[in-house]
Amino acid sequence: MEKALENLSKDDLLKVIFSQQKEITDLSKSSSAKDEKIDYLTQERDHLKSQVEMLKRMQFGQKRERFEGDPNQTFLPFQAEPVEVEQQQEEIKQKIEYVRKRPNHKGRAKLPAHLPVKEIEIHPEGDLAQMICIGKEITEELECEPAKFYIKRYIRYKYAAKDKSAVVIAELPERVIDKGIPGSSLLAMILTGKYQDHLPLYRQKQIFARENIQIASSTIEGWTKQALEKLEPLYEQLVFDTKAQGYLQVDETPIKVLDSDKKGAAHSGYYWVYHAPEKGTVLFDYSPTRGGIAAVPMLWNFKGYLQTDGYAVYEKYGKKKEVTHLACWAHARREFEKALDNDKVRAEKALLMIQKLYAVERKAKQENLSAEQIKEIRLSESLPIINELGKWIFEEIKNTLPKSQIGKAMAYAYARWDALSAYLNDGNLLIDNNLVENAIRPVALGRKNYLFAGSHEAAQRAAMIYSFFAICKKHEVNPFEWLKHTLENIMSINHKNLKELYPQNFKK
Repeated sequence: MEKALENLSKDDLLKVIFSQQKEITDLSKSSSAKDEKIDYLTQERDHLKSQVEMLKRMQFGQKRERFEGDPNQTFLPFQAEPVEVEQQQEEIKQKIEYVRKRPNHKGRAKLPAHLPVKEIEIHPEGDLAQMICIGKEITEELECEPAKFYIKRYIRYKYAAKDKSAVVIAELPERVIDKGIPGSSLLAMILTGKYQDHLPLYRQKQIFARENIQIASSTIEGWTKQALEKLEPLYEQLVFDTKAQGYLQVDETPIKVLDSDKKGAAHSGYYWVYHAPEKGTVLFDYSPTRGGIAAVPMLWNFKGYLQTDGYAVYEKYGKKKEVTHLACWAHARREFEKALDNDKVRAEKALLMIQKLYAVERKAKQENLSAEQIKEIRLSESLPIINELGKWIFEEIKNTLPKSQIGKAMAYAYARWDALSAYLNDGNLLIDNNLVENAIRPVALGRKNYLFAGSHEAAQRAAMIYSFFAICKKHEVNPFEWLKHTLENIMSINHKNLKELYPQNFKK
């Protein structure tokens, strides 16, 4: 090779050198690219390995990172310095002494007079033989004892005739659940807890467990169902009496029901609520639908005043010949309240006039006016306001955009103007539907706690107790005491006297 190179000319030698240099350069570039590719793949591999390790920790181990601190770090528990402990005890002592000497609040609540009193006499210490009592000071506290569970045991003695001709034994008193262990007080407590105080059954089971009373959930559910079924005759009587009323307020509210055609979904049912203002009664009726067919059992043959919100179903029943449809001024007012951000000037003008209508109602209530007097004051004071408001809406609605909130508020009132004015016809009628909405509120609270009903039948059973508890509230009746009394007597009372078990009659 070397001899061959020696025989080459200078130009040829330069060509060989350039050629070899090019090969060396190409090899160098190839090697550099190969190294870069190796480095890239190595980094990619390390990254993927770290990802795999992280996924393994998430799947099989703890998801938090492990931190190893200083091995000399102090660990809990630790003891405070004796000086600090003594200082803390002195501060606590001063705080206790301050609280003891602090004067009582001047606005102390008056204790109820009907409660039993447990007296504790306290005499001065020491020898009192040479002293006489000159008076006493009385201090009272309101105390309580947790609910007490006890066993009521019936012992029935048997007697046999001496001639062995017969054996007699006294009959057991009527029991709520035949051959069952719960008494009327326990069942009343369970139902009041769930439907009045919104305590789901599983929470009540926990209360029993704290008293070392172990009762299966299915057992408590069975008791609840059977106790509610005992109220069916009284509820049916309430339905009959409600249909006969000449003035009803109606509203509806949703309730979730597990009994659904769709797997994994809850059915949306509805409580239709009927309030009779003159009698002060409330009726909840469950329906799987919000359609007009749901109100047929109660409203198909209804005659009289029907007061509702603007739901289209009520409009249909309100157009019947023997029905006078009343609208709700509270709903009309809410529409204008929504328009405050859209058109403050016109919304405030409408709200001020509606406020004057309510001022007339407050005046009538404060003066305890009769129905005839209420009609007179409405015609003299409310009618001019309604006429002014109606004329204003008739003129202004032409200058509003239909889809604006102020336009919607005016359209709502304008379309229902006759129904909004109809309460002027009778002093027994109310200006709004608020009382029936108030009766619905316990259902909303219950929904937040027990969430749903187990079936359509369970929802209807709940409607019964909601009805009676709503009446208890209106007539200021203790729901537990009423329910206990009703469960004890409903199976033995004469059917002709069934109305005596209504909550409004229990108070009497």
